[in-house]
Amino acid sequence: MAPSATLLDPEFMRELEALKRRLEVRARSGAAGDLAARRRGGSAEFQEHRAYEPGDDPRRIDWMAFARRGEPVVKLFRAEEDAIVRLVLDVSASLGQGDPQKIDVSRRLAAAIGYVALTSSQRAQLAIARERPSGGALERLAPARRGRSGFVALLRDLDAASAAGRADLGAAIEDVVLRSNRAGLLVVLSDFFDPGPVTHALGRARAAGHDVALVQIFARGELEPAFDGDYTLVDCETEGTVEVTVDAAAVSAYLLRLAGLVEELRGWARTHGASYVRAVSDEPLEGVMRRFVAREVD
Repeated sequence: MAPSATLLDPEFMRELEALKRRLEVRARSGAAGDLAARRRGGSAEFQEHRAYEPGDDPRRIDWMAFARRGEPVVKLFRAEEDAIVRLVLDVSASLGQGDPQKIDVSRRLAAAIGYVALTSSQRAQLAIARERPSGGALERLAPARRGRSGFVALLRDLDAASAAGRADLGAAIEDVVLRSNRAGLLVVLSDFFDPGPVTHALGRARAAGHDVALVQIFARGELEPAFDGDYTLVDCETEGTVEVTVDAAAVSAYLLRLAGLVEELRGWARTHGASYVRAVSDEPLEGVMRRFVAREVD
Protein backbone atom coordinates (compact mmCIF):
# COMPACT_ATOMS: atom_id res chain seq x y z
CA MET A 1 0.00 0.00 0.00
CA ALA A 2 1.17 3.56 -0.70
CA PRO A 3 -0.03 5.78 2.16
CA SER A 4 -0.01 9.55 2.10
CA ALA A 5 3.31 10.83 3.44
CA THR A 6 1.48 13.59 5.31
CA LEU A 7 -0.37 11.02 7.40
CA LEU A 8 1.90 7.98 7.74
CA ASP A 9 5.67 8.40 7.47
CA PRO A 10 7.97 5.38 6.90
CA GLU A 11 9.05 5.08 10.55
CA PHE A 12 5.44 5.10 11.71
CA MET A 13 4.58 2.52 9.05
CA ARG A 14 7.24 0.15 10.37
CA GLU A 15 5.67 0.35 13.82
CA LEU A 16 2.21 -0.34 12.37
CA GLU A 17 3.51 -3.41 10.54
CA ALA A 18 4.60 -4.81 13.90
CA LEU A 19 1.22 -4.01 15.47
CA LYS A 20 -1.25 -5.02 12.78
CA ARG A 21 -1.73 -8.63 13.94
CA ARG A 22 -2.37 -7.56 17.52
CA LEU A 23 -5.58 -5.58 17.00
CA GLU A 24 -8.45 -7.39 18.72
CA VAL A 25 -12.06 -6.71 17.80
CA ARG A 26 -14.36 -8.11 20.47
CA ALA A 27 -17.56 -7.49 18.55
CA ARG A 28 -18.11 -9.24 15.24
CA SER A 29 -19.98 -8.06 12.19
CA GLY A 30 -20.96 -11.52 11.02
CA ALA A 31 -21.81 -14.93 12.40
CA ALA A 32 -18.36 -16.42 11.87
CA GLY A 33 -15.96 -16.62 14.80
CA ASP A 34 -12.63 -14.83 15.01
CA LEU A 35 -10.47 -17.85 14.37
CA ALA A 36 -12.54 -20.43 12.56
CA ALA A 37 -14.81 -19.61 9.63
CA ARG A 38 -17.92 -21.70 10.10
CA ARG A 39 -19.79 -20.65 6.97
CA ARG A 40 -19.25 -23.17 4.21
CA GLY A 41 -18.61 -21.57 0.87
CA GLY A 42 -17.77 -18.23 2.50
CA SER A 43 -14.62 -16.31 1.66
CA ALA A 44 -12.00 -16.72 4.38
CA GLU A 45 -8.33 -15.94 4.89
CA PHE A 46 -5.95 -18.50 6.34
CA GLN A 47 -4.53 -17.15 9.60
CA GLU A 48 -2.28 -19.76 11.23
CA HIS A 49 -1.83 -23.34 12.40
CA ARG A 50 -2.14 -24.67 15.91
CA ALA A 51 -1.58 -28.12 17.37
CA TYR A 52 -4.44 -30.57 17.05
CA GLU A 53 -6.34 -31.13 20.29
CA PRO A 54 -8.83 -33.88 21.17
CA GLY A 55 -12.31 -32.78 20.11
CA ASP A 56 -11.14 -30.77 17.08
CA ASP A 57 -12.95 -31.47 13.82
CA PRO A 58 -10.67 -33.86 11.88
CA ARG A 59 -11.72 -32.12 8.65
CA ARG A 60 -9.74 -29.08 9.79
CA ILE A 61 -6.44 -30.99 9.95
CA ASP A 62 -3.87 -29.74 7.46
CA TRP A 63 -2.63 -33.10 6.15
CA MET A 64 0.16 -31.57 4.07
CA ALA A 65 1.52 -29.75 7.11
CA PHE A 66 1.11 -32.99 9.10
CA ALA A 67 3.25 -34.80 6.52
CA ARG A 68 5.97 -32.16 6.80
CA ARG A 69 5.98 -31.79 10.59
CA GLY A 70 5.06 -35.27 11.70
CA GLU A 71 2.47 -33.81 14.10
CA PRO A 72 -1.20 -33.04 13.39
CA VAL A 73 -2.13 -29.36 13.17
CA VAL A 74 -5.40 -27.64 12.34
CA LYS A 75 -6.00 -24.61 10.13
CA LEU A 76 -7.38 -21.46 11.66
CA PHE A 77 -9.14 -18.94 9.44
CA ARG A 78 -10.30 -15.37 9.69
CA ALA A 79 -13.56 -14.85 7.85
CA GLU A 80 -13.31 -11.80 5.60
CA GLU A 81 -16.72 -10.53 6.70
CA ASP A 82 -15.77 -11.15 10.32
CA ALA A 83 -14.95 -7.70 11.64
CA ILE A 84 -15.46 -4.06 10.79
CA VAL A 85 -13.74 -1.05 12.36
CA ARG A 86 -15.77 2.16 12.27
CA LEU A 87 -13.88 5.42 12.79
CA VAL A 88 -15.91 8.36 14.10
CA LEU A 89 -13.78 11.44 13.48
CA ASP A 90 -14.74 14.68 15.25
CA VAL A 91 -13.82 17.57 12.93
CA SER A 92 -15.37 20.43 14.89
CA ALA A 93 -13.49 23.72 15.22
CA SER A 94 -11.98 22.90 18.62
CA LEU A 95 -9.83 20.27 16.89
CA GLY A 96 -8.08 23.10 15.06
CA GLN A 97 -6.20 24.08 18.24
CA GLY A 98 -2.65 23.11 19.14
CA ASP A 99 0.73 22.92 17.43
CA PRO A 100 0.49 20.62 15.59
CA GLN A 101 -3.27 20.91 15.43
CA LYS A 102 -5.33 18.25 17.12
CA ILE A 103 -7.10 17.49 13.85
CA ASP A 104 -3.76 16.54 12.25
CA VAL A 105 -3.05 14.09 15.07
CA SER A 106 -6.59 12.72 14.88
CA ARG A 107 -6.30 12.20 11.11
CA ARG A 108 -2.95 10.42 11.49
CA LEU A 109 -4.32 8.12 14.17
CA ALA A 110 -7.42 7.37 12.08
CA ALA A 111 -5.16 6.51 9.14
CA ALA A 112 -3.02 4.28 11.34
CA ILE A 113 -5.99 2.43 12.82
CA GLY A 114 -7.51 2.05 9.37
CA TYR A 115 -4.22 0.67 8.04
CA VAL A 116 -3.97 -1.87 10.87
CA ALA A 117 -7.55 -2.98 10.24
CA LEU A 118 -7.37 -3.16 6.45
CA THR A 119 -4.06 -5.04 6.41
CA SER A 120 -5.54 -7.55 8.88
CA SER A 121 -8.35 -8.52 6.46
CA GLN A 122 -10.88 -6.42 8.34
CA ARG A 123 -13.05 -3.68 6.90
CA ALA A 124 -12.89 -0.01 7.81
CA GLN A 125 -15.51 2.72 7.62
CA LEU A 126 -15.06 6.45 8.25
CA ALA A 127 -17.74 8.73 9.71
CA ILE A 128 -17.11 12.50 9.76
CA ALA A 129 -18.83 14.09 12.76
CA ARG A 130 -19.86 17.67 12.00
CA GLU A 131 -23.28 19.28 11.93
CA ARG A 132 -24.59 19.99 8.43
CA PRO A 133 -26.44 23.23 7.65
CA SER A 134 -29.28 21.14 6.26
CA GLY A 135 -29.48 19.12 9.47
CA GLY A 136 -27.88 15.93 10.70
CA ALA A 137 -24.90 15.13 12.92
CA LEU A 138 -22.83 13.34 10.25
CA GLU A 139 -21.25 15.28 7.43
CA ARG A 140 -20.24 12.03 5.75
CA LEU A 141 -20.55 8.29 6.33
CA ALA A 142 -18.26 6.58 3.84
CA PRO A 143 -18.92 3.05 2.60
CA ALA A 144 -17.19 0.22 4.43
CA ARG A 145 -13.84 -0.31 2.70
CA ARG A 146 -11.54 -3.27 2.22
CA GLY A 147 -7.97 -3.83 1.05
CA ARG A 148 -5.62 -1.62 -0.98
CA SER A 149 -8.27 0.42 -2.76
CA GLY A 150 -10.14 0.88 0.51
CA PHE A 151 -7.05 2.28 2.21
CA VAL A 152 -6.41 4.72 -0.64
CA ALA A 153 -10.03 5.91 -0.36
CA LEU A 154 -9.70 6.26 3.42
CA LEU A 155 -6.56 8.40 3.03
CA ARG A 156 -8.32 10.56 0.44
CA ASP A 157 -11.21 11.17 2.84
CA LEU A 158 -8.85 11.94 5.72
CA ASP A 159 -6.73 14.30 3.62
CA ALA A 160 -9.89 16.30 2.91
CA ALA A 161 -10.95 16.54 6.57
CA SER A 162 -10.41 19.90 8.29
CA ALA A 163 -11.48 21.37 11.61
CA ALA A 164 -14.39 23.80 11.33
CA GLY A 165 -17.93 24.32 12.55
CA ARG A 166 -19.75 22.46 15.29
CA ALA A 167 -20.31 18.81 16.09
CA ASP A 168 -22.87 17.00 18.20
CA LEU A 169 -20.71 14.00 18.99
CA GLY A 170 -23.39 12.11 20.89
CA ALA A 171 -25.84 12.44 18.01
CA ALA A 172 -23.13 11.45 15.52
CA ILE A 173 -22.36 8.26 17.47
CA GLU A 174 -26.05 7.38 17.69
CA ASP A 175 -26.44 7.99 13.96
CA VAL A 176 -23.55 5.63 13.17
CA VAL A 177 -25.02 2.97 15.46
CA LEU A 178 -28.47 3.29 13.88
CA ARG A 179 -27.00 3.00 10.38
CA SER A 180 -24.83 -0.03 11.23
CA ASN A 181 -26.47 -3.30 10.30
CA ARG A 182 -23.85 -5.30 12.22
CA ALA A 183 -21.78 -4.61 15.31
CA GLY A 184 -18.05 -3.97 15.14
CA LEU A 185 -15.30 -1.92 16.73
CA LEU A 186 -16.44 1.69 17.12
CA VAL A 187 -13.46 4.04 17.48
CA VAL A 188 -14.25 7.62 18.50
CA LEU A 189 -11.46 10.17 17.93
CA SER A 190 -12.19 13.53 19.55
CA ASP A 191 -11.15 15.98 22.23
CA PHE A 192 -14.61 15.25 23.73
CA PHE A 193 -15.15 18.96 24.42
CA ASP A 194 -18.81 18.39 23.67
CA PRO A 195 -21.80 19.62 25.68
CA GLY A 196 -24.00 16.71 24.67
CA PRO A 197 -24.64 13.35 26.40
CA VAL A 198 -21.69 11.51 24.81
CA THR A 199 -21.51 8.68 27.36
CA HIS A 200 -25.24 8.04 26.89
CA ALA A 201 -24.64 7.55 23.16
CA LEU A 202 -21.65 5.32 23.91
CA GLY A 203 -23.87 3.25 26.18
CA ARG A 204 -26.31 2.74 23.34
CA ALA A 205 -23.44 1.58 21.15
CA ARG A 206 -22.40 -0.99 23.75
CA ALA A 207 -26.01 -2.13 24.17
CA ALA A 208 -26.15 -2.70 20.39
CA GLY A 209 -23.15 -5.03 20.66
CA HIS A 210 -20.38 -2.71 19.51
CA ASP A 211 -16.88 -2.88 20.93
CA VAL A 212 -15.86 0.70 21.79
CA ALA A 213 -12.48 2.43 21.81
CA LEU A 214 -12.09 6.08 22.82
CA VAL A 215 -9.15 8.19 21.64
CA GLN A 216 -9.00 11.62 23.28
CA ILE A 217 -6.68 14.21 21.71
CA PHE A 218 -5.32 17.21 23.61
CA ALA A 219 -3.16 20.16 22.70
CA ARG A 220 -0.23 20.69 25.07
CA GLY A 221 -1.55 24.10 26.05
CA GLU A 222 -4.84 22.57 27.17
CA LEU A 223 -3.01 20.39 29.69
CA GLU A 224 -0.45 23.02 30.70
CA PRO A 225 -2.17 26.42 30.33
CA ALA A 226 0.20 29.37 30.41
CA PHE A 227 -2.21 32.28 30.85
CA ASP A 228 -2.15 35.08 33.38
CA GLY A 229 -4.16 38.28 33.33
CA ASP A 230 -7.34 39.57 31.68
CA TYR A 231 -8.59 38.00 28.45
CA THR A 232 -11.53 38.03 26.09
CA LEU A 233 -12.08 34.41 25.14
CA VAL A 234 -13.88 33.51 21.92
CA ASP A 235 -15.58 30.12 21.55
CA CYS A 236 -14.21 28.78 18.25
CA GLU A 237 -17.44 26.86 17.56
CA THR A 238 -20.20 29.20 18.74
CA GLU A 239 -18.21 32.47 18.39
CA GLY A 240 -19.56 33.51 21.77
CA THR A 241 -17.25 35.65 23.93
CA VAL A 242 -16.57 35.84 27.64
CA GLU A 243 -14.38 38.20 29.68
CA VAL A 244 -12.18 36.35 32.18
CA THR A 245 -9.37 37.04 34.60
CA VAL A 246 -6.94 34.16 34.61
CA ASP A 247 -5.05 33.63 37.87
CA ALA A 248 -3.81 30.59 39.77
CA ALA A 249 -7.29 29.86 41.15
CA ALA A 250 -8.87 30.02 37.69
CA VAL A 251 -6.23 27.70 36.23
CA SER A 252 -6.73 25.27 39.11
CA ALA A 253 -10.51 25.26 38.56
CA TYR A 254 -10.04 24.68 34.84
CA LEU A 255 -7.63 21.78 35.39
CA LEU A 256 -10.01 20.24 37.92
CA ARG A 257 -12.85 20.37 35.40
CA LEU A 258 -10.62 18.90 32.70
CA ALA A 259 -9.60 16.08 35.04
CA GLY A 260 -13.30 15.41 35.66
CA LEU A 261 -13.90 14.99 31.91
CA VAL A 262 -10.97 12.58 31.61
CA GLU A 263 -12.13 10.58 34.62
CA GLU A 264 -15.68 10.38 33.24
CA LEU A 265 -14.43 8.85 30.00
CA ARG A 266 -11.90 6.61 31.73
CA GLY A 267 -14.51 5.40 34.23
CA TRP A 268 -17.02 4.71 31.47
CA ALA A 269 -14.43 2.67 29.58
CA ARG A 270 -13.57 0.57 32.63
CA THR A 271 -17.21 -0.02 33.50
CA HIS A 272 -18.21 -1.05 29.97
CA GLY A 273 -15.19 -3.08 28.91
CA ALA A 274 -14.04 -0.43 26.44
CA SER A 275 -10.59 1.08 25.92
CA TYR A 276 -9.50 4.68 26.41
CA VAL A 277 -6.22 6.26 25.33
CA ARG A 278 -5.08 9.86 25.34
CA ALA A 279 -2.80 11.59 22.85
CA VAL A 280 -1.12 14.97 23.16
CA SER A 281 -0.69 16.67 19.81
CA ASP A 282 3.09 17.09 20.15
CA GLU A 283 3.93 13.55 21.34
CA PRO A 284 5.13 10.65 19.14
CA LEU A 285 2.16 8.57 18.03
CA GLU A 286 3.88 5.17 18.11
CA GLY A 287 3.25 4.86 21.85
CA VAL A 288 -0.38 5.90 21.43
CA MET A 289 -0.90 3.17 18.83
CA ARG A 290 0.77 0.55 21.01
CA ARG A 291 -1.62 1.40 23.84
CA PHE A 292 -4.56 1.47 21.45
CA VAL A 293 -3.81 -1.97 20.02
CA ALA A 294 -3.29 -3.33 23.53
CA ARG A 295 -6.77 -1.99 24.35
CA GLU A 296 -5.53 -0.14 27.41
CA VAL A 297 -7.30 2.36 29.67
CA ASP A 298 -4.89 5.26 30.23
